[in-house]
Amino acid sequence: MAKKALHLIFPEKLIREPIMFLVARDHHLVLSICRARITATAGEATVELEGGAQDLERAEKAFKEKGVKVESVLGDVIE
Repeated sequence: MAKKALHLIFPEKLIREPIMFLVARDHHLVLSICRARITATAGEATVELEGGAQDLERAEKAFKEKGVKVESVLGDVIE
């Protein structure tokens, strides 16, 4: 199993959608929320995804296709 940490930035129109759940489910990944901040106008979350390497790449692409800004996180996300 591979792991990948991502920082996800959600625009206002997406903050009420279950995007993290759907992407993790559709790509057979375990998603752990390390940090999150949600306001009325935006949302941010640092997550760790675990699963097959190809599934991780597909999930990152799926987040982007749904309108989420995706940034890679280097190092330990729990620091």
